[in-house]
Amino acid sequence: MEKKIEELRKEFRAEVGNAKNFEEIETIRIKYFGKKGGFTTLLREIGGLPAEQRKDIGKIINESSGEATRLFEERKKEIIEQTEEPGCAKDAVDISLPGKKFKTGRKHPITQVMDEAKDIFVSMGFQVVDGPEVETSYYNFQALNIPENHPARDMWNSLYLDKDILLRTHTSPVQIRVMEKRKPPIAIIAPGKCYRRDAIDASHSPMFHQIEGLLVDKNVTFGDLKGVLEAFVKKMFDKDAKLRLRPSYFPFTEPSAEVDIGCVMCEGKGCPVCKKTGWLEIMGAGMVHPEVFKHVKYDTREYNGFAFGMGIERIAMLKYGIDDIRLFFENDMRFLKQF
Repeated sequence: MEKKIEELRKEFRAEVGNAKNFEEIETIRIKYFGKKGGFTTLLREIGGLPAEQRKDIGKIINESSGEATRLFEERKKEIIEQTEEPGCAKDAVDISLPGKKFKTGRKHPITQVMDEAKDIFVSMGFQVVDGPEVETSYYNFQALNIPENHPARDMWNSLYLDKDILLRTHTSPVQIRVMEKRKPPIAIIAPGKCYRRDAIDASHSPMFHQIEGLLVDKNVTFGDLKGVLEAFVKKMFDKDAKLRLRPSYFPFTEPSAEVDIGCVMCEGKGCPVCKKTGWLEIMGAGMVHPEVFKHVKYDTREYNGFAFGMGIERIAMLKYGIDDIRLFFENDMRFLKQF
């Protein structure tokens, strides 16, 4: 038995010393230390020896196995050091492999439509302006001809932070802030977020986006308003898109109108989306009310103007055929990646 152990030791030393790569060193590990390996088999054979020999033979096998394990680890370390290039980690990136393709981000559909709308109005000479989302009731209501207890306030279920402070219900307050600081002529659009106490459903959200437009100059007509809106609709939707204005009411414009476009779903033939009318409402508009000009000290005998306001979510839903506003805010990548 001792002779057999010594032969196995010599054989192992020779093979492990000649190992040149990881494949060869792994083959040696299995041959000598695996389930059917040389040292493993010797340990099993101890049980068949006479009792008086087991202790001494077991000690020799353990010493030989321990020595072999040490030699194996030393040679394995040498192979690793020889394989690595100077300054490179053993798990360095293989530059010959094809690169990983990372998904690129993209603009949210609301941002895309907002940017497109801004570009259209800027091309017509409008300037983009901004204003605070937290407003006073003066700018959000009074200066826009909506005094306290006015029934029109029910149109905007407001989110108050204090008695006189609220989250703006529309971007119209920006009109007042701009007119307070500038004299006509003025041509601006005010894009931004708005907030109302609306229950969330397929067509309503307590937070939404709006673009407010204002043009003030001498001899501005309702025809100018229609021309601007018609140019916008044709660029945003289709050059053959139809436009109509229906009489309506807004406290800060007089006369006022609701603006409709021919249904983009059925091309005006009538469908469930347009309720069989062939028309879809997209915004409100009108000539600026003289009371609004009084708050900013504009001479109504010299200047007049028009204003309009549209919901960006509404425009995006019509442009892309989306039937639920909640899809814009759920962050579902299956929806967003389509844009």
